[in-house]
Amino acid sequence: MRYLFFFLLCIPLSLFSQHSINGTFSPASDYTYAFLYHATPTSSDYIDRAQIDEKGNFSIALDSSVTAGIYKIVYALPPEENNFDLIYNGKESISLTFSTEKGLEFTDSNENKLWSSYTNSMDMVNRTISNYYTQESTDEKGFHDIFKTLKDTQVAFEDASKGTMASTFIKANTPYIPELYEDVSTYSNNLKRTFLSNIDFSNQLLQSSDFLVDRVLAYIFGMTANTTNETYKADVDYVMASIDEGSLDIKIMLLEMVWSRFKNMDNPEVANYISDTYLMELSKTGNYLSLTEGLITYQNNQIGKKAQNFDLAITENGETITTTLHDLDIADQYLVIFWSSTCGHCLDELPKVKSILDSKPNLKVIAIGLEEEAEGWQKAVSDYTDFIHLLGLGKWDNPISNAYGVGATPTYVLLDTNKTIIAKPYDFEALEKVLE
Repeated sequence: MRYLFFFLLCIPLSLFSQHSINGTFSPASDYTYAFLYHATPTSSDYIDRAQIDEKGNFSIALDSSVTAGIYKIVYALPPEENNFDLIYNGKESISLTFSTEKGLEFTDSNENKLWSSYTNSMDMVNRTISNYYTQESTDEKGFHDIFKTLKDTQVAFEDASKGTMASTFIKANTPYIPELYEDVSTYSNNLKRTFLSNIDFSNQLLQSSDFLVDRVLAYIFGMTANTTNETYKADVDYVMASIDEGSLDIKIMLLEMVWSRFKNMDNPEVANYISDTYLMELSKTGNYLSLTEGLITYQNNQIGKKAQNFDLAITENGETITTTLHDLDIADQYLVIFWSSTCGHCLDELPKVKSILDSKPNLKVIAIGLEEEAEGWQKAVSDYTDFIHLLGLGKWDNPISNAYGVGATPTYVLLDTNKTIIAKPYDFEALEKVLE
């Protein structure tokens, strides 16, 4: 009977404590929780969390429902910038350390240690190749020795990783190895030409990890010096040809990421090329409503486009007149400002904008306050009687700010007399330069 009791006690241990992820963050004071997500090609599903103690330690138990795959640890906000991948094969526990100085290191888990050791080894050889070309060496024996080391390293890790999940990543990362001596220009061209050749974009393990994202970004933004917009467009075309018949969701995910990068780089030519050539149609086909709306909004708010219309009211001789932006005819230029009474930058810059009006009598300011409630806004606008004011309740979910794609305050949009967008200054200093 005593043995049966012991056996019954062991059942929940085997079911609910199959393996674990243990780690140490440093400095410990910088971290509070570690969140575990199961990464899939289209989403990240929450699994569990663990509090990080005063020594920086955490532990997350993995029960039998946690299947093999790619997992993410999120350790700070925003989550898309503060996370790392790990491989869980369903057969072993994982131990790791993460520090601000050294980054991520795995101390237990053959899968993760193998992949980490591989990337470190390849980085060392690639630095040697970089040094060789930087020194403008013409030593052909040295050249062949370096690339023999590269080939031997790749073969050794492919052999060591047989039967593991890490093998998928190691094979996908197979480097270009020239058979004959190549100068730096020839090598660079061949490296770029083959950079995506060994990647199976339909592989779900690769899709679930950061590998495809990192590879595509490196190809477009890290393979060519002095890149022109035409080169960027050709590179996007090549990426799409490489994906070929891959998953619609993966195409959209990768293209949206690249589109966002060009958008943030303030490069509308390439961003709109991606949208017009590929992403808009894919987004509509996949019924990605939010993305489609974002693409349209971005296109509608480019310099040279007519500004989105909205209703407003102006007061003349004590009489309030209702009109629209497009029908307004009281100035040569109009400055639309999206601001908030709770925004410190706005309260600092609005007085500076007001001072500009003294020397710009033909400029009219239209200030749209993005607010959760009206009280604070009503007090603030009393200092700016020369502005045309609109109250945008709902703040970030306001129809006017949505139509203009506003993601921060203050946002400036300068219009000519025909309400065509002529500038979108990033801040007040940029606004001053534009108005000069």
